[in-house]
Amino acid sequence: MPRRVEVEYRVYDGSQALSRAAAEHFLATTQAAVRAQGVARVAISGGNTPRPVFELLADPAEKFVSAMPWPQMEIYWVDERMVPPDNKDSNYRMTREAMLDKVPLPPERIFRIEGELAPEQSAARYESAIRNNLRLEGAQGPRFDVLALGMGDDGHTASLFPHTDAINEMIRIAVANHVPQKDTWRVTLTWPVINEANSVFFLIAGRDKAQPLHDVLLGKYDPETLPSQLIRPSNGKLLFLLDREAASLLPPPGANGAGRLEI
Repeated sequence: MPRRVEVEYRVYDGSQALSRAAAEHFLATTQAAVRAQGVARVAISGGNTPRPVFELLADPAEKFVSAMPWPQMEIYWVDERMVPPDNKDSNYRMTREAMLDKVPLPPERIFRIEGELAPEQSAARYESAIRNNLRLEGAQGPRFDVLALGMGDDGHTASLFPHTDAINEMIRIAVANHVPQKDTWRVTLTWPVINEANSVFFLIAGRDKAQPLHDVLLGKYDPETLPSQLIRPSNGKLLFLLDREAASLLPPPGANGAGRLEI
């Protein structure tokens, strides 16, 4: 049986409100991690939805760029496409252009997935980098402080696509995953690693996500078809930041714009 978790979903009107809410969440969770342990290890996802969040975090006219504890942060990626870092499809390139080039984050604290390498080599090097930097021993796994996810209209998250091999990986930190649906390879963190993060949240927008989100949260448990159902953090808490279109098939939130489910 899957682990039971408490889901909180917060619903916002429009992309600007959603992006600001995500930026506020990044700020609060990274600051809390730094206060607790002196470092905030953050794993981020690519795609169109997080880009304006990163741009907001780096905007000199906003409070975030000065309030974020950049020198105490470490940035990792949840997944990456097998392309060079300057390719338009690179998650790293998107993040660099939107945020990393504009903030005082030391380069040695940026741990990208080397998408220009062969998939298995890239996954092995990324796992090794995580193990070395976090000084993990034996079968010990990493625990990220903040981990941000998106969700595709097929119910995938990270690069855990329906009916692909990575869904069944329980031991590795990062794996190469062949995605026949897109005729490509990806490198992704595995779902057991994602579930060990201290704060896991989904950032989801758009009407095309409404049905898969409903099915992930309220439908039959079928993670082979809906890999996002694998995300059930060990601390029992999972947050969804949603626009109104993505949330349209969920139970209406309360007057404060938030709803709760147990799954």
